[in-house]
Amino acid sequence: MAEPTSTPPAAGVFTPAPAVSKGRTFVRRLGSTLGLYAFVLFALFSGHSIFSDLLFVGTMLVVAGLGLHEFYDLVEKSGFDSFRKWGLAGGVALLTGTFLCLQGKLVPNLQSRVGDFETAVLIVLVLGLCLRQFISHRPGSGLARMATTLFGVMYVPWLLNYILKLQFFRAVSDGGNMPVVINGNFYVLYFILVTKCSDLGAYCVGSLIGKHKMIPRISPGKTWEGFGGAIVVSTGVSLTFAHFAASKLYGMNWMHAVILGVVLSSAAVVGDLIESLLKREAKVKDSGRWFPGIGGILDLVDSLLFNAPLMYLYLRHILTH
Repeated sequence: MAEPTSTPPAAGVFTPAPAVSKGRTFVRRLGSTLGLYAFVLFALFSGHSIFSDLLFVGTMLVVAGLGLHEFYDLVEKSGFDSFRKWGLAGGVALLTGTFLCLQGKLVPNLQSRVGDFETAVLIVLVLGLCLRQFISHRPGSGLARMATTLFGVMYVPWLLNYILKLQFFRAVSDGGNMPVVINGNFYVLYFILVTKCSDLGAYCVGSLIGKHKMIPRISPGKTWEGFGGAIVVSTGVSLTFAHFAASKLYGMNWMHAVILGVVLSSAAVVGDLIESLLKREAKVKDSGRWFPGIGGILDLVDSLLFNAPLMYLYLRHILTH
């Protein structure tokens, strides 16, 4: 009896690539994450304030610009349209202007009114989008085009803007005559570390014991076990960091560390789910291909987007109140 021979696939038939193991995917994700955030930490703690500030804001501009570009790609793949160039210009203006305001370079004493500047930029952007639509001859809904453009600016650069506000959070009153000087860099480090450890905890626990799906129609891989792992790991890291860096985190104690661990880890999972919803609408697995094992910029920072304003507001109104 003759031995069976393998038959080559017919021409034009798609042969799926072999699945990558979870272990190899984890190594890729970890390597990409460590690589990018090591650069961010270098930008924060290089020891030269002017160089650090410029390098950090430059990194933020690149991340925001590429992330916004990926968002508009998702919009187009979902069957909608946008004023991409206007959105990118508005996002760059928002981040650059906030940086200059926080440094007091635009108008004296404008640092305390940086929120007013951001509002002015958004008002100008909305007005500009309306004027742009007046002269547009593109088919389709102008309302949807303006809405997707504005939402992209709010979703990526406006939320990332709060990382700059964290970095430049410098001093508060201690009730006396001398202000307490705060190094915002340590709060940026703290919130990034707690947030990304949430991603790590969710991925590891969900891969090992995850059985109960959270919202399978949006993200089939997210499980309630992974969600619990995210909270436990983030809270543990929050308590550990707050213990060893207590002198650098003004107002922080074990109670705040627990609260922030739970809040930031929960919001990180929600942020991840929101980006998964956008990708599901666009029918793509990743927002881009910049980072092996992760995907695009949005895949890397989705959990940070909503955590940045949460961390800033908690610092401003609770820790330093």
